[in-house]
Amino acid sequence: MDYLFIGLTAFGASMLTFFSGFGLGTLLTPVFAIFFPIELAVAMTAMVHFLNGLFKLALVGRHAVPRILLRFGLPAIVFAVIGAWLLGRVGNLPPLFSYVVDGRTFLVLPVKLVMAVLMMVFAAFEIVPRLKNLEFDGRYLPLGGVVSGFFGGLSGHQGALRSAFLARAGLTKEQFIGTGVAIATLIDIGRVTVYAGHFAKEGLSANAPLIASATVMAFLGAFLGNKLLDKITMTAIQGVVAATLFLLAIALGAGVI
Repeated sequence: MDYLFIGLTAFGASMLTFFSGFGLGTLLTPVFAIFFPIELAVAMTAMVHFLNGLFKLALVGRHAVPRILLRFGLPAIVFAVIGAWLLGRVGNLPPLFSYVVDGRTFLVLPVKLVMAVLMMVFAAFEIVPRLKNLEFDGRYLPLGGVVSGFFGGLSGHQGALRSAFLARAGLTKEQFIGTGVAIATLIDIGRVTVYAGHFAKEGLSANAPLIASATVMAFLGAFLGNKLLDKITMTAIQGVVAATLFLLAIALGAGVI
């Protein structure tokens, strides 16, 4: 049942990235969190995102701009490692408090609360016009690498910040996409390296078949999404996805999942 549910969700989430504007990691992490501890959910999503990114890199990586990769990508990979390390540390902190509802005890964990807040913040980046249209001058590219890499490593949320800093870097559409994919891959390399060392014994190795199946379904979803409609955002779908993410974030922060 886990394979079926997560596989279908990976397929749907990957396809929705073409219509909703949300990234694969943003949509897939909450689903993994229903079945696994949130830290492991982030790590498992990172593996799917990384493998999916390699596929994209093979398609558009030739358009990446080396000077942008140096200024943005190098700080990003360093701070992705820092963010991933911090995730492991926060995950070891004891519960903040607990409460009982209908005889069932719920624990509010620091790592879940942090992830819930970040999920809501980055969901807002995709639906609030002022945040969605946020752009930074090209001279701040190294800072963009720092914040995008850090949050990419901590929670997997990197796309919105990356796009905001690359938007005014003087790139063509092809260069923007290729450079973005290359930077995302660098961030994934940094964080997956840390996750593998920290979570290998806790579930990554044991769930390798599940990760592989989710990756294949994500590939299929991306392929179908591209065939159905090429990179067009549908506001209605985006609103529903954002509302769902907010509800999942509240449930996660409250210790329900």
